[in-house]
Amino acid sequence: MDQKEKDIRKIINYINQMPSLSTTVAKILEICNDPNASPADLNRIISLDPVLMAKIMKLINSAYYGLPHEITSLARAIIMLGINTVKNLALSTAVLTRLKNKNQFSAIDMDGFWKHSLGVAVIAKYIAKRRKIDVNMIEEFFIAGLLHDIGKIPLNSIFSEKYLMAMTMSDRKNESLFLTERKVMPIDHTRVGLLILKTWKVGESITDAIIHHHEPEKYQGKNKEILYTVAIADYFANFLEIGFAGNRFPEKPNEEIFKHLDISFDILDEIEEVVTAEIEKATIFLNIS
Repeated sequence: MDQKEKDIRKIINYINQMPSLSTTVAKILEICNDPNASPADLNRIISLDPVLMAKIMKLINSAYYGLPHEITSLARAIIMLGINTVKNLALSTAVLTRLKNKNQFSAIDMDGFWKHSLGVAVIAKYIAKRRKIDVNMIEEFFIAGLLHDIGKIPLNSIFSEKYLMAMTMSDRKNESLFLTERKVMPIDHTRVGLLILKTWKVGESITDAIIHHHEPEKYQGKNKEILYTVAIADYFANFLEIGFAGNRFPEKPNEEIFKHLDISFDILDEIEEVVTAEIEKATIFLNIS
């Protein structure tokens, strides 16, 4: 076994030792991936998990939704939030409680990393709304943006010195960190992200967005809308210096992707006007998580 194989084995072992999704969350993902699923199916599962139930009730009654009257019924909360929002709250709860740990951030500052991740999530959701994406799917864009760099966490934790080397090389060569990772690291963060999401059995659209967000023009699958949106959101978040995830020289997505989304740099003015407020709102979501 050569050194690269040994290093990849370390990453796989690290991922295998990460806490798995709870039985409740795994069951919720299973139900939500069933096209015949109903809010009643979710209600039966969530009612057995008082912690998650409390989070859902807190979310529906938060300033994020601004409802005039308090919602006290779990079944009604699920219907009002929608199956995808409930799924993504459960998923983000599981992910963030397992990964938001300072010990896993040696090369990249944790606060900067999460602010960047949250910025991408907010921008992706904003673009999805602007494009009038089905309201039941919009939270999927938020979660894909939030998790797009999840593969950097094991790399930071296991190979902190190598990752600092990759970041330094990226700065010196004015090159995307993703490209430098491929030269310095045994595996890049998108492939590590794939390994994590396979373990957690996250939905295909989120997985595709995370695997391909640095090379969206090569993608030939059916989830172009969410992938292209996350790729643009990541680029804009870096361009606007929202947080920092190690990439000072992001690669600009292909012009065809801008055309597909009917978007240009003119949107940056709109984004700057709303992104701070939206991040504050989204922080409520993450604090609930």
